[in-house]
Amino acid sequence: MPETQGSKALPGILAEIVRTKAAELAELRPRAKELDRAAAVAPTPRDLGAALSTPGHVALIAECKRRSPGAGPIRPGLDPAALTRGYARAGAAALSVLTDRDYFGGSLADLEAAKTATSLPVLRKDFTLGPLHVIEARAAGADAVLLIVRILSDAALASLHAEAADLGMAVLVEVHDRAELARALDIEARIVGINNRDLATFRTDLGTTLALLEDVPDDVLVVSESGIRGPEDAARLGDAGVDAILVGETLLRAPDPEEAARSLATVARRERVPGRMPR
Repeated sequence: MPETQGSKALPGILAEIVRTKAAELAELRPRAKELDRAAAVAPTPRDLGAALSTPGHVALIAECKRRSPGAGPIRPGLDPAALTRGYARAGAAALSVLTDRDYFGGSLADLEAAKTATSLPVLRKDFTLGPLHVIEARAAGADAVLLIVRILSDAALASLHAEAADLGMAVLVEVHDRAELARALDIEARIVGINNRDLATFRTDLGTTLALLEDVPDDVLVVSESGIRGPEDAARLGDAGVDAILVGETLLRAPDPEEAARSLATVARRERVPGRMPR
């Protein structure tokens, strides 16, 4: 079994998702050799870290997502190739693709379509629990994976981070509070995602990113996730020195996701200054 934090320690929907993912992981085991072979011959990963290192402006990770447990249907009939081509034209630095089927309506086919449609790095956004999830992501062409600190034990977090690195992939290590940030830094995470959404209540607060930012070393890339509703929010984060933003629902509910992405892809960013408190 994967080394999770234990479903009893997680809020209801997250515990349910983790149980579902553990069952999916078990179903992957008979395909382990096949996935290993596919991962070994997959194209060289595109460099997410380099894509997010854009002096002077906030890098946009634009998301492909059909629905979510909290928001319900968002853009159910989206065409992932057309959507992500529009994001690329708008100046997005990278893509995030939800591949969970049961709760988000996604699939690895969505990721493969996005990867083929653009030259941008693609993050597999899912609830990664075991090495086979990482290998499956690489076999499908993912350039990076998401590790959610809250759902993983220290041992699992470290081993999955190392597994991804061995495959040449980047890792977005997601945190929500100082204790989780400390755990991410303990494994020397190079890209930290600060989720502004409390997964226990689903409330969002950009202040979460601003409060944690002061504890992040200057050489670690910071991605602010969730609750970014427009250029003003992005500008607030950029002024504090946030390197990148990951935006899904705001883009996907817009009449024209490409134009919405364009408004977020050119937001100015100030360099983080040690000791300067974010506003």
